[in-house]
Amino acid sequence: MKRVNINAYQVGLLFRKGTYQRMLTRGGYWLWSDMDLYVCERTQPLTAPVELNILLEDLELKEALHVVEVRENEIVLLYANSLLKEVLTPGRYAFWKSPVRYDFVRIDLGKVEITEPIDRMTLLSKQVAPYVRSIVLENSERGVLFIDGRYDKMLDSGVYYWWKNNTSIHVGKVDVRQQQLEINGQEILTRDKAALRINAWAQYRVVDVEKALLANKEYDKQLYIAFQLALREYVGGLGFDELLEKRETLAPAILASVRDTVEKLGVAVLNFGIRDIILPGDVKDIMNQVLVAEKKAQANVILRREETASTRSLLNTARLLEDSPMLYKLKELEYVEKIAEKVGSISVNGTGVLVDQLRQIFASK
Repeated sequence: MKRVNINAYQVGLLFRKGTYQRMLTRGGYWLWSDMDLYVCERTQPLTAPVELNILLEDLELKEALHVVEVRENEIVLLYANSLLKEVLTPGRYAFWKSPVRYDFVRIDLGKVEITEPIDRMTLLSKQVAPYVRSIVLENSERGVLFIDGRYDKMLDSGVYYWWKNNTSIHVGKVDVRQQQLEINGQEILTRDKAALRINAWAQYRVVDVEKALLANKEYDKQLYIAFQLALREYVGGLGFDELLEKRETLAPAILASVRDTVEKLGVAVLNFGIRDIILPGDVKDIMNQVLVAEKKAQANVILRREETASTRSLLNTARLLEDSPMLYKLKELEYVEKIAEKVGSISVNGTGVLVDQLRQIFASK
């Protein structure tokens, strides 16, 4: 015989010739040589030395255990003293009823929604995170949730969590901020067959997420096509000169043309404008020649106008000089003064005839 002791917070499982006999609690015991004692710590999970069902036939032992059965498509969160200890996967587990307080949260992974009372920190913990999928919608984004390819609901901005399983989940995102659409390099023929290349832009915002994502595929590409066709239709109905004259009316006309289409796409167009109208090389040369000719004609008109005004002024001056001999003499002296400014000195040689001539110039009649 041999004596064994079982301490506090220990449990002994007595076997005789490999057959389970009974559970032994705290105390000292004498065992026969053909008996074996399997000692368990009550603060640790039970690791059964034999099939657990055999042990559970002992009602006293069964009453001393928490037995947890985890089925397929399930996990169980094991809390020890309110702290997450581990995640139990499908199987059978036994824990001693001891000073350690155990709590169990059963989770059905067959569903998508997380309805169990689990906080975010637990969902993001390294034990639970492998069973969770998440998606983030920024403050400027809205989403549409599809489960197994079917529309489920609208999602506002925020962080969303679902259980990870074989169910397909997809979230379509839409940016609801103001966006810019570039409509560049549009080769368009005017009504009089002038080939133009037009660069335009549009600003829009998604106002109906369900229309944009559910009723339409690639709403942004459809919006681009709508503007492109409206621009071609409007420009193609005008002659080149008429287009240049009505350039300011082009944007309002295009906006009016696409109004019904953009409403069906679930967007609102805020602005539209033409950035460039690029002419072919030959047309550009012709336009430059026309511009030069127009400017020359305008310059000639201005020159003729100035010449006419100058001639009219000279005629008026002549009439005044004719009517006033004194004014004539003053004018004459003015010109003599201007000539004298250009002359450094005057040397007079000759007969008195030259002196008489100078006297006639400077003396009044």
